[in-house]
Parts: sequence; structure tokens; C-alpha cells
Amino acid sequence: MTTRSGRCPPRNPMTDTPPQLMLNCLTIDVEDYFHTNSMDAVVPPQTWDALPQRAERNTYRVLELLAEHDTKATFFVLGWVAERHPHLVGDIVAGGHELACHGHLHRLAYDLGPTEFKRDVVRARDLLQDMTGSKVEGYRAASYSIVPSTMWAIDILIDCGFGYDSSIFPIRHDLYGIPGFDRFRVRLDRPRGSIVEIPPSTLRIGGMNLPMAGGGYFRIAPYSLTRWAIRRLNRVDHQPAVVYIHPWELDPDQPRLDVGRRTRLRHYSRLEAMDRKLRRLLAEFRFAPLRDVFADSEPKRATYNDTT
Repeated sequence: MTTRSGRCPPRNPMTDTPPQLMLNCLTIDVEDYFHTNSMDAVVPPQTWDALPQRAERNTYRVLELLAEHDTKATFFVLGWVAERHPHLVGDIVAGGHELACHGHLHRLAYDLGPTEFKRDVVRARDLLQDMTGSKVEGYRAASYSIVPSTMWAIDILIDCGFGYDSSIFPIRHDLYGIPGFDRFRVRLDRPRGSIVEIPPSTLRIGGMNLPMAGGGYFRIAPYSLTRWAIRRLNRVDHQPAVVYIHPWELDPDQPRLDVGRRTRLRHYSRLEAMDRKLRRLLAEFRFAPLRDVFADSEPKRATYNDTT
């Protein structure tokens, strides 16, 4: 397109980038099948070492898929997994991926309280930094459990020196969510400083934020819906999608635990389809780690008042 003068108008890199070329964010929550919080009552932490462990093999499967598609991602690694498989952490970094922190024992922030939350975060962060000799900038809470009553966790992350957090899901859910929070990356100002918050992607439809690109939402929904949603984010919102998966979602042969019907539906549904769907996603869209996608831009500033 040209102007009346015959010259091409100035290019806006955010709005003029063809959607198929936009870099989206791929994040991997490195945990085992028994770490999901819906199973806490069935498999408490003191029983974990007695269970068949599959996080190592499943994460290497993810690494192989990413290598096949020449794709890098952000890996939020659970300290408990890193402790038992330090070579896995080294291979994630050696593969050019971003290493980030997922806490140590995958405990919900609102179950831990401030003191235990900080202890859990620092233990995992220090372990990852000691293993790699590099600063860990990013954090994601177990099950997105930074909610209105746990905004103190953001202050702790600021005190601990994290550069960004990806724990606030702007949806309604029985375990997590702040529905009124910004849908896209913001610099969150708090009394003790600021931190960049990067929410998982949602679509705004009918006055509601709907999850669309991660975990069970990606695994269970038709792939065509995910593809449409990411294209809409890229084309209409001019924003990269923030997608998340778990290595155990690529493991349909994982042990079945004795859990309730809701957890069975959420955790085990469509595991057999995940490999195929992830391959299609990696083939049709471009992905990179959070640190790379957002490296050259500063987000708008936002505040959020605590509620209990």
C-alpha cells in the first residue's frame, strides 16, 4: 500500500507484522504427573519418591520435539525435579532454552502463606542458579495460585529480585484466577517496587476472558479452536500468544492415580492426542522464550489493589 505521494507509509512492527510471522511464547512447566495440585490429597510430597518418576523422560521428549522444529522455549522447572535430575537442567540450558523457576514442591501459594512461600521460592531459585551459574529471572506459581488474596507473593518475588512473573491467570476458575487483571503483559507497580507480569493467553468474548492456549484447554479443545484463537490474538490484538504445556501431557501411559471424576477428566483426557497437536502447533506458528519475545519493548504500567 502507498500514500498519495507514492511513498510507503512508515511500518509499525507490532501491527504490520504478518500474523504467521509473529513470535509467540512457548512455556513448559517441568513437573511430574503426581505434582498437579488436584492430586494433593492422594499423593502428598512425602510419598513422591516412592512413585514411578517420569518427568525426566517426558521432558527430554519435549526437548526432542522442540529441536525437530528448531524452536526454543521457557522452561519453568520445579526444584524437586531439578534436585533429582541436575543433568536435565543442564541440557535445557545447553539447548538454548530459557530456565525459569516453578518453586520447589509445587505447593499452592494460598496454602503456604508468606513465610513458607518465600522459603519454597528461594530454595528452588538458588538451586537452579547454583546449577547453571546464571541468574533466574522468571517465576510461575504452582497452578497459577497468585490470586487476589495472595498478592503478597508478588511483593516477595520483587524482594527476591525476579524480573518477571507469569502466575496471574485473568479468568474465573475454582483453583486460580483474577478475572479483572490485564490480559497482556504489564509492569505491575507495588509499594516495594515493580515486576513484569506475563499472563497466559485468553480471548475476550462476550465480556469474559476465556482460556485458550495451554494445558488442558489446549489438550482437550479441538486443535482448530486453538489455531483460530492464536491467529486472532496475533491479527486482532497484535499480541503474541503465551502458551503453556506440561511434559506429563505427552505421556498417555503414565500411571493412573485414584482421584475423583473431575480430576480424572482434567488430567487424563486426550493425553493420546497431545503429541500430534503439539507437532501441528510447532509447525504452524513461530515460538520463542518469554525473555526473547519481550526483550525489546517495555510494557505499560499497572497497579492492582490487594483484596482478601
